[in-house]
Amino acid sequence: MINTKSSIDPNELRKLFPIFAKRSLVYLDSAATSQKPEIVISTVKKFYDEYNSNVHRSIYDISQEATEAYEIAREKIAKFLNIDKVNSIIFTKGTTESINLIAYSWVRHNLQKDDEILITEMEHHSNIVPWQLACKDIGAKLKIIPFEMDGTLSNPEKYFSKKTKLVSVTHQSNVFGTINDIDKIITLAKKYNAISVIDAAQSVPHFPVDVKALDCDFLAFSGHKMLGPTGVGVLYGKPELLEKMNPFLGGGEMIRSVKLNESTWNDIPWKFEAGTPNIAQAIGLGAAIDLLNQIGMKEIHNYEKKITDYTINSLKEIDGIKIYGNAPNRGGVITFNIDNIHSHDLAQIVNNDKIAIRAGHHCAQPIMNKLNVSSTARVSFYFYNTFDEIDLLCNSLKKAINLFK
Repeated sequence: MINTKSSIDPNELRKLFPIFAKRSLVYLDSAATSQKPEIVISTVKKFYDEYNSNVHRSIYDISQEATEAYEIAREKIAKFLNIDKVNSIIFTKGTTESINLIAYSWVRHNLQKDDEILITEMEHHSNIVPWQLACKDIGAKLKIIPFEMDGTLSNPEKYFSKKTKLVSVTHQSNVFGTINDIDKIITLAKKYNAISVIDAAQSVPHFPVDVKALDCDFLAFSGHKMLGPTGVGVLYGKPELLEKMNPFLGGGEMIRSVKLNESTWNDIPWKFEAGTPNIAQAIGLGAAIDLLNQIGMKEIHNYEKKITDYTINSLKEIDGIKIYGNAPNRGGVITFNIDNIHSHDLAQIVNNDKIAIRAGHHCAQPIMNKLNVSSTARVSFYFYNTFDEIDLLCNSLKKAINLFK
């Protein structure tokens, strides 16, 4: 029997989200994007209603107000991640842009032919393709740490070498839910004098992440997966690395001076924030962090562990279900298939019961290839999901099985 008692009351917290009041919805796709609470929606609306203006560039009142709110959001992120130096926080469009920034601004200027970049077989496409492109451009080699069928990494230390210059690993898999031993990866990177990059898109929203304790070189995540607006993400980088890197994008704000034949660059982080930034989105992300702090990241993680265990046990009672991955340390993501039912058909059937699940390759085709499947179904959780919703899901899955008999 799974202990479902928790300090979190999801039914009360659901009241903070307008979408749940407006429609009947069992939303089980938070790994793709989370729902947005009223505080985030109203914060973004307030920006546009009351002080919409550009930042850093004007002395009039509302521009100063916008600049202050934008930079306060940066400070909130630094505190949320236990980062001392606020200038190590760069606003981007999301995890994808953050990783591409490293691939263009650091890798292409520091790696040479036959150097090695190390990733894992369980990465999201956003943590594969940028490194493929970089390796092709400079003649470097992309090496892969494989995963075992339980969803854990297979002996990462075997794949490091003196040629390893950068290792980029997902903190939590968006397919298996595996929480990788990032401390071990970072320690190995230091041993081989390699740069460490952490894809934290699936971890930062769901459990405490202490960047100072991790001591990684770079860490990236997206605001929209942690209650914030779409279109804003974060790249953390050690200041000593960021200072030496060339800008990723050129334009306004990232410059100190411009002449027709040459330019000089602004200080970090603004050196990497060319053009008008995602002002409203960043301010909205700050509001999301306020709410996450209020609820408590440890409490969120503990609750999600309970609902994940409950779901796995419930799914195992249904004949014909195959769950992929069984890592001992995992987050609130479960990927599965049902015999003789395509995942897309399954998603459509449960959608008829107002249940939203994911179906497809989850931007992780190498995983699908190794599992020898074209696609899978996926459910993923946040603190607004209830145990009753899991019962509804299981009943809907049983209906789908009966339909295909």
